[in-house]
Amino acid sequence: MDIKKSILPVKQLGIAVLNSYGMLFFSKNKLFAALVLMVSFFTPATGLCGLIALTIALITANALGFAKEQISQGLLTYSVILFGFALGATFEYSIPFWILLFVGSLLTLFLSITLNAILNKKGLPALSLAFIIGTWVVMIASKSFQGIGLTQRHIYWFNELYQIGGNPLVNFIAAIENWTLSDYMAGFFRSMSAIIFQSNIASGVVLSIGLLIYSRIAFSLAVIGYALAIVFNYVMGGFNHTDLTYYNMGTNYMLVAIALGGFYLIPSIKSYGWTIITVPISFLLVVTMGSVSYKTGAPFYSLPFCIMVIVFMYVLQLRGKTTSLILTPIQFYSPEQNLYRYLSGKERIKTKYYHSLHLPFMGEWMVSQGYNGDMTHKGDWGKALDFVILDDEMKTYQNPGSRLEHFYCFGKPICSPADGIIEEVIDHIEDNEIGQNNTLQNWGNTIVIKHAEGLYTKLSHLKKHSIKVAKGTFVKRGQIIAACGNSGRSPEPHLHMQVQSTPYVGSKTIAYPIAYFKSRKNKAFQLENFATPAEGMFVSNIQANTSLFKAFNFQPGQIIQAGAEGFKEEEWETNTNYFNESFLYEKENEAYAYFINNGSAFYFTNYIGPKNTLLYQFYLSAYTVLLSSEKSLAINDHYPINTFGMYGIQWLQDLVAPFFIFIKMKYSAVLHENNNSTAGDSIQITSMQTQQFLVWEKIKTNATIDIKNEKIDSIEIESNQKNIQIKCTLKA
Repeated sequence: MDIKKSILPVKQLGIAVLNSYGMLFFSKNKLFAALVLMVSFFTPATGLCGLIALTIALITANALGFAKEQISQGLLTYSVILFGFALGATFEYSIPFWILLFVGSLLTLFLSITLNAILNKKGLPALSLAFIIGTWVVMIASKSFQGIGLTQRHIYWFNELYQIGGNPLVNFIAAIENWTLSDYMAGFFRSMSAIIFQSNIASGVVLSIGLLIYSRIAFSLAVIGYALAIVFNYVMGGFNHTDLTYYNMGTNYMLVAIALGGFYLIPSIKSYGWTIITVPISFLLVVTMGSVSYKTGAPFYSLPFCIMVIVFMYVLQLRGKTTSLILTPIQFYSPEQNLYRYLSGKERIKTKYYHSLHLPFMGEWMVSQGYNGDMTHKGDWGKALDFVILDDEMKTYQNPGSRLEHFYCFGKPICSPADGIIEEVIDHIEDNEIGQNNTLQNWGNTIVIKHAEGLYTKLSHLKKHSIKVAKGTFVKRGQIIAACGNSGRSPEPHLHMQVQSTPYVGSKTIAYPIAYFKSRKNKAFQLENFATPAEGMFVSNIQANTSLFKAFNFQPGQIIQAGAEGFKEEEWETNTNYFNESFLYEKENEAYAYFINNGSAFYFTNYIGPKNTLLYQFYLSAYTVLLSSEKSLAINDHYPINTFGMYGIQWLQDLVAPFFIFIKMKYSAVLHENNNSTAGDSIQITSMQTQQFLVWEKIKTNATIDIKNEKIDSIEIESNQKNIQIKCTLKA
């Protein structure tokens, strides 16, 4: 065994520590996490026990063989910090205490790993359940040990502060503690500090400022959650707010509001609205559990928060359809990031959750009957599409139109809309004469293809004996499998396409979008992405460009060397992480640009790192690239709202973002011929980044990407502030 390889690197250990502390507030912001760590030592004994417990957990997880990437996320270990806080705030130091801290930290880690594995499979978070169970076990067991005694340390916490910070720290904390505040405002700050097992105003003030800087949405939800609990208690004529600890009185409601208002749900007016319901329910849980806790002596800590969040999320998962109350599809550990990336990536989310189905023909066809059409697309069979070919006079046939061969689409190749396995084939039914129908064999000659579990396409009214595949055959997207005909209930040649969840001919239809196609109305072309072709729309598949695909088909281990005047030379190495995400990594600046290439388009999904890098400029310039030969067909997208700095009003946008968006960051790109190049295989992509504030727009940058010999050759970026010429060389 290589001991060096088995030890968690110092840098990764530091990231794991910060992520663990940040996750106490649903954050992976390193500065905020460092602030939480620092403030935990405002009561030094409690802070020390939390850090020791975390260290034990990290060493153990590493020794058990968990992946370093998994450990560094902090998701498995933040409950252990809470366990350490709870023990440090409850018991006096002694040899038995340190033994209990060690053993209990391991127990809490094992519980955290197990609960995460069980609940995450169901799309649910484990939250702090491991901390609650682990602490209960240790506290109940401690009653049997004479060497464990309760502490009065919190009464003398200023003495501990003096030992680590002297008079300056004591005076600073004392000055804040002596502020003249209303009971409710002081209660808010003390409740905030209770998250890290303290009950002082100073910790709450510092944490509140840190939370506000980290996330305006999270801070507003914390205030709303606390205020709702106070109002609910007052209306119900409940107990005085001093009758419960601050953990019970405020912390549970703050955490519920943050979790359901803006973290596990995309922040919106509906998510905020549901906090008005979930916080009072949490209040009932707190009161009920408070009574049980009084009798048993076992504190319930954040259990009401855990129950409310897990139950509500599970209820949402059972919905028959998704409404505007959206469970966060990709977690960026920031309410603002979650919201802005969701808004900018609605189409991208479709590419992640929808199978890519394409139009099953070559060339341009027209949708003669769309979803819920007036002729035959009714009821359970309403989500279907019929296609025909029209000429310039909007006719489906050439004169006289009396024979099948006169119709433009008759006999034309029909292709598989995606990779799959042939599930059913009917190929023996005669094609009807023009104007006649075969209602006894309604679907006519048909192919059913299985693309995934519960996802099938059915192509019907095919030409007799034209089917080229047999049942059980594997087919590739675009492979010719039959010819358009006029069999079944079909008075004239056309193609019927539907998506269904079962493999049978005659199955009910389901609504399902078509990926990446070109639409035309009159002479105006438009790119459509995961959309449903509308009746009367002329549609065609996007023509693939092999050179573009290869240029942006970055493979693991591949290195691109990038250089520009005024910048240090960078190397962008393609990697794949623990979660099977592909990214370009620039080691010198610790920069990551995550991307997806789905064969139809290349696009970046996230950038992490400093913004003064060439990699960041590439991320902006090639944010979305259509891998197609369709010249002058623009692809439009939106950056996350906080991509460009409008720092004076960004905080205001953050606060109102769940209700109103007044800043937009637009991206567009188009393919051109590179007329200035002498290379035989040269393509040029121009992109533009535009900032919109209300109705006013401003072009931020223009970029030109040159592709030569199936490789990215150069990137030219022009803006008011700077002009950058990036030269790219494929190193490996």
